[in-house]
Amino acid sequence: MILVTGATGNVGSALVRALDRRGVEVRILVREPARAADLPARARRVVADLTDPATLPPAFEGVDAAFLMIPGLAVAPAAAAVAAARRAGVRRLVLLSSFNVLGDPMPAMGRWHHERERIVRDSGISATILRPGGYMTNALEWVTAIRAGQPVLDPSGPGRYAPIDPADIAAVAALALTEDGHDGAEYVLTGDETFTAAEQVAVLAAALGRVIPVRTAATPEEAVRARYADGAPPALAEAILEGFTLMRADTTGLRTDTVATLLGRPPRTFADWCTRHAGRFR
Repeated sequence: MILVTGATGNVGSALVRALDRRGVEVRILVREPARAADLPARARRVVADLTDPATLPPAFEGVDAAFLMIPGLAVAPAAAAVAAARRAGVRRLVLLSSFNVLGDPMPAMGRWHHERERIVRDSGISATILRPGGYMTNALEWVTAIRAGQPVLDPSGPGRYAPIDPADIAAVAALALTEDGHDGAEYVLTGDETFTAAEQVAVLAAALGRVIPVRTAATPEEAVRARYADGAPPALAEAILEGFTLMRADTTGLRTDTVATLLGRPPRTFADWCTRHAGRFR
């Protein structure tokens, strides 16, 4: 039995489907079962909340391996999940972390993930750490502007990165959850192509068959305000601001061949992602 947390998210939902295709017995941890309505019917639902440790024992009972996706900035849910896994005798963990832990000095966004990694490593359970870069699904933040015919706000100017399809992260997670040989591994996962934000918009525009104007944010602060019109928690706002500043400065972009090495195929392209998700922008 494999437990998937974050099962209704971009990575978690793709992972549930990948494991279901493999014929693996899957249990999904959800707070609201209705949100999992489109996931495979064979996946067993269990209602629990990572922020409420008392709800976790039934979720982890009888589980052999677990995928941990801890939302937000909190570290305590990671500790609660690992404690529940240890009590249940879980033998394998796969943690969704972030490439931000590689920063030197480590940015704020990386420090939360780094602490979660430490908790998992100290658990004594065989563990694999996944450190993806930016997700292709981040482009969905442009939906409102594109549908309204407004310019997409570019937060990072000349900065480049290699976005990864969450389905590729899920494919690597499925591998680590079901096959041996990944104990202690720390996989940095990216796509195979680097883009500026404006270049990504151009790829999406080609898929939609229309022109999409782009406006570069004057400052990182403007980009944060655009993402959180009603304001973000101070710690999160500060971390995002720092992230946008670092993105602007990185005109090369981190790129790895880890996905191709592990899966035996190239990562999915952003153009392919845009084609598959074009309807969400119309």
